[in-house]
Amino acid sequence: MEDHVLSIDIMVPVQQVWDEITKTGGIQKALYNTVLESDLTPGAKLRYYSPDRKRVFVVGEVVEIEPPTKFVHTYVMTMKPDPPTVVTWQLAEIPGGCRLSLTHSGWTAEAKTYKSTEGGWKEILGLLKHDLETGDVPFKTRMMYKMMSAFMFTMPKSTKTEEVERAGW
Repeated sequence: MEDHVLSIDIMVPVQQVWDEITKTGGIQKALYNTVLESDLTPGAKLRYYSPDRKRVFVVGEVVEIEPPTKFVHTYVMTMKPDPPTVVTWQLAEIPGGCRLSLTHSGWTAEAKTYKSTEGGWKEILGLLKHDLETGDVPFKTRMMYKMMSAFMFTMPKSTKTEEVERAGW
């Protein structure tokens, strides 16, 4: 299966984009209001939690990190676990800002999330650009996050933190 390859120009310095995509312990509004937890060293576990840490949506392992230009990690969605894939974030300086290129690779024929993941990345990159250039995500996105939070109890059991830990992720 082909890699998902996306790119977006964000009119802020590379370091600002880097700081946001590698921010740990705080909410990443563009990444569906999740909180990244990892020590960001090769081989370290990586998890994207709900803000209250009761749910885990993505698990993986840091593969490579070269501040402030390259962040590579494996990726498994806990809602619909596919075989691990690889996400590569690459940042390059451009006049007036940063070009963020994202490659999601390693897809197998068994992948159930292949099609939906590309749309998710397009949305995330657009939200990242909006957040970094304006200081927040759009109002409708903030409302969607409130609704998602209110209905978190409907999420699959596989997303519960204790289930993720039990699974060894």
